[in-house]
Amino acid sequence: MTNLSGRGAIVTGGFSGMGFAIATALAKAGANVAVGSYVAQTQPGRADAAYYPGTEEIDRVRAALAAHGTRVHAAHLDVRDSALTNVFFAEAQAVIGPADVLVNAAGTTAEQPVCGHSDELWDKIVDTNLTGAFRTTRAVLPGMIERGWGRIVNIGSTAASVGWKDNPAYCASKSGLLGLTRCVALEGAPHGVTCVMISPTWVETELMRRNVAQVVEREGKGRSAEELMDEFRKGNPQGRMMQPEEIAALAVFLCSDLARGITMENIQITGGALW
Repeated sequence: MTNLSGRGAIVTGGFSGMGFAIATALAKAGANVAVGSYVAQTQPGRADAAYYPGTEEIDRVRAALAAHGTRVHAAHLDVRDSALTNVFFAEAQAVIGPADVLVNAAGTTAEQPVCGHSDELWDKIVDTNLTGAFRTTRAVLPGMIERGWGRIVNIGSTAASVGWKDNPAYCASKSGLLGLTRCVALEGAPHGVTCVMISPTWVETELMRRNVAQVVEREGKGRSAEELMDEFRKGNPQGRMMQPEEIAALAVFLCSDLARGITMENIQITGGALW
């Protein structure tokens, strides 16, 4: 088993989906874990498919992670805001210790073609998925380099290399995240810091369900969201949907000493699917 006892790990987008699964797996491996997500008292008006947890989720997430016996910090985090990001990271490290691990799992998407795509929606997706990962990496990379050890895992997507109709901002952001991953890997390589991107196909999360609902709404054709999800399952060579725990298992391994030679890579978890 991977042993991360004493390590401090920060997971963005850690209240749900892949982020929460990864945070849980890190805590089980012995890491002290800080999780941040955009927390909203009321659901904001928006055109994206992101899941926005309410304030009541903070205590639930903190308790669930603390059950594994390590130190936990859970709070609101908006990776689109540099000042708020820096405050969150300072408060997180006051609880869990220096950040040895960073997992960038915060993300959003929307069904919207280039034609008619607003600046506001484009900026929201790219700023969350790409620039947000830059901000968080910038906050922890100097300390990792100074200490001579660090693991950065970016949650990408097959969208980094395969286009998907009506998702230009998402595809562009994930392609950019791969470029950022490679640059950070090269910067950290002489100092014991690795940076890897995990790129899954469809993963069964709340974000996916909301995204599929947007596809159904845009395309119509009399299908329900569940029927479309079943089409995705049948279209996968393995005949199923990837699960968050599968992504988490790989992420934890990449954060271990056993994976110190794995950096600058884009590792896909697809069940054989191209998307």
